[in-house]
Amino acid sequence: MAVQSSPHMEGQMATATVIALKGASGQTYEFEVHPWGTQFNPVGAVYVVLQTRTDGLIYVGQTGDLSERFDKHHKKSCFDQHNKTHIGVHVDSSERSRLGQESDLIAGYNWPCNDKK
Repeated sequence: MAVQSSPHMEGQMATATVIALKGASGQTYEFEVHPWGTQFNPVGAVYVVLQTRTDGLIYVGQTGDLSERFDKHHKKSCFDQHNKTHIGVHVDSSERSRLGQESDLIAGYNWPCNDKK
């Protein structure tokens, strides 16, 4: 099991909503949902970009450093086009595990900003 730690910066209140997404395998993954622009600690995570007014799932990805700026993401223009409002975070320190979860979730949903494989 991968070690998990808090994704948000110290001093921020942990009042996040939690959503559960089921991958193509049937495995369920829980994500803490935060407003777009939240600053995160440098932890590994699977993340989902969301548009909450329609509960829209926009993009799923994984990173070894969640503190990297999402406004410089290579899919930023697509996120903007789909009116991103929130980011969901599932902390996982294992790159192998994150890559598996990302693939499982890509296969389980129609993500408009993920490249089709």
